[in-house]
Amino acid sequence: MTSAALHLTAPTQAERRLLHLAEHLTAYVERRIAARAERREIALDLLREQQARRQDPRAVEHLLAQVGLPRR
Repeated sequence: MTSAALHLTAPTQAERRLLHLAEHLTAYVERRIAARAERREIALDLLREQQARRQDPRAVEHLLAQVGLPRR
């Protein structure tokens, strides 16, 4: 009777396969999440860099006026 009780508590072949599949799916999803977070971080860095480089057109007009050159 003891061996029958132990047999019932052990996972079946199908359950072991499902657990193995679940582990692979979890790893796959975690890799996708990490890759997406990395791409998002790169995109945000590029956006910040573009916004920092963008110049105000009024600043150019102001500098031209200070030097005494005609406006564009």
